[in-house]
Amino acid sequence: MSAALNVVRLERLSPDERRRCLTRTESDLGPYLEKVVPIIAAVAEEGDEAVARFTRQFDKAPVTADRLAATPEDFIRARKALAPEVAEAIAFAAANITKFHQDQKPEEMWLHEISPGAFAGDRISAIPSVACYVPRGKGSFPSSVMMTCIPAKVAGVEKIAVVTPPSPDGNIDDATLVAAEAAGVTHVYKCGGAQAVAAVAHGTATIPRCAKIVGPGSPWVVAAKRLVADLIDTGTPAGPSEAIIFADGTVDGRLCALDLLIEAEHGADSSAWLVTADPEVADAAAKALPQFFKEMSPERVAYAEAVLKGPQGGIMLCPDAKSAIAFINDYAPEHLQIMSREPMAWLGSFKHAGEILLGEYTPSTLGNFVLGPNHVLPTGGWAKTASALSVFDFMKRTSIGHVTRMGYDALARQARIIARYEGFDAHANAVSELRRKFLKN
Repeated sequence: MSAALNVVRLERLSPDERRRCLTRTESDLGPYLEKVVPIIAAVAEEGDEAVARFTRQFDKAPVTADRLAATPEDFIRARKALAPEVAEAIAFAAANITKFHQDQKPEEMWLHEISPGAFAGDRISAIPSVACYVPRGKGSFPSSVMMTCIPAKVAGVEKIAVVTPPSPDGNIDDATLVAAEAAGVTHVYKCGGAQAVAAVAHGTATIPRCAKIVGPGSPWVVAAKRLVADLIDTGTPAGPSEAIIFADGTVDGRLCALDLLIEAEHGADSSAWLVTADPEVADAAAKALPQFFKEMSPERVAYAEAVLKGPQGGIMLCPDAKSAIAFINDYAPEHLQIMSREPMAWLGSFKHAGEILLGEYTPSTLGNFVLGPNHVLPTGGWAKTASALSVFDFMKRTSIGHVTRMGYDALARQARIIARYEGFDAHANAVSELRRKFLKN
């Protein structure tokens, strides 16, 4: 195996070394939190001026406070400038993503008879507004526009804003604008990082205050979300990309290496592991990686090498499948790909993952862009308790109850007993004989 690649044997790791393999870059936000505090404070006090200043400082883009919003002319320019095949691919992806989330959408209300004459259920309604954060630092991501905006539209959110860092020329990426238009969104703003999070949390003269913010981002974004969580719902924890490929002995290790690079190329802050109990798969993957690097740009190779040679990625060779599965369940990856000729045989073993992609024909590329399920997924181990972004993230449930005269007596008697036991006099009185005096026959 390549000495340049991080190759780990699970059984040789100490408990501390195993824990280090489970960590991600957002696990330690301390340095970022300290730097983000003054950014949030400045945006809260100065509004658009601070947003523009930080955009010039961090994104090196000539943005001014009076030009933060995309104009109708920007959308027209983007449509004309974007290559037709890219526009066609965006339309294809948008259709699949829309179909998936429409199928996911729950009924607007349900009401079931809990006991004779007593009914309870939920009414489902959209949240009032949301900011969709679309990162840009290591590339432009129209797919993230669709993955955040489309389910919000399907859910029925009335006010949707996109915040995204501008290009070095001060404009918004063409594909990003076309994707926003495909999602039915026209409010797009030239700001990213902590200043964008602060802007939608506090609101500025140009950028609206929103009820929620969704979308993946850097540790700067994750830190900012944590600091404004008392002002805005910060949604599913979504930090730098991470993936685990689990492979049994039925697949070609070179295919595993090909797919291992998908999330590794996102950036040096990503995490990517090939986890297998098969030495031949591990060896074939390690030997294939240099060949695949030749098919990538130097920038993406640098990112992937930083991940696969560092503490947050590489190949993990396990003594058996049981230990491999245990490690993966402890890791709770954002993306999990089961590389096997019979992936369904393994599916039940994995308990925690943002998404699970099955088999040799389902690389993350398809899930990230066109398959339909959402690619905004919980990172940093949050897949143990959180889910993929969905229409449910843009909706809220209101409990509904209705008790008829026929159902009242049975419920009132039991509720009165509990109310008295807990010492709530008014609770008990409201379901006592006192109530009967005021009820019409």
